[in-house]
Amino acid sequence: MSKTKTADTIEFPSFDASKATEQFRAFAEKGVEQSKEAYAQLKTGSAEAQKALEDSYETTKAVSSDLSLKTIAALRANTEANFSHLESLVGAKSFAEAVELQTAFLRKRFELTAEQAKDFQASASKAAEDLSKPFKGVFEKAFNEFKAA
Repeated sequence: MSKTKTADTIEFPSFDASKATEQFRAFAEKGVEQSKEAYAQLKTGSAEAQKALEDSYETTKAVSSDLSLKTIAALRANTEANFSHLESLVGAKSFAEAVELQTAFLRKRFELTAEQAKDFQASASKAAEDLSKPFKGVFEKAFNEFKAA
């Protein structure tokens, strides 16, 4: 900027509009370019998140179906065992035989319940792992990009 002198010897800076216009234009262009880059990253991230949600939904359906089938099978096995035990109790000839049948039935029930609980726990652990897989990749990628920036 050049300075202009007045009659009173006060100096005022002169304003060069062409330089200001160029600086403003460069600033605006840089802002537009950064906005385009941010939009592209947001679009990519949104597409990845959508894919992860779709994968998670499909996995949820499969896991839900598997757990439902296991639950139905366990209920069926428990019901059949209960009816079988009831038939055995009805056919008992003495009180001692009924107590023996009841003791054996309860032992088998505890064993079966423990086995079913282990099976459900294994299925639930696998389900949690399967459900987290799609999001794990997305979060790791986002974290690595954030870390690199």
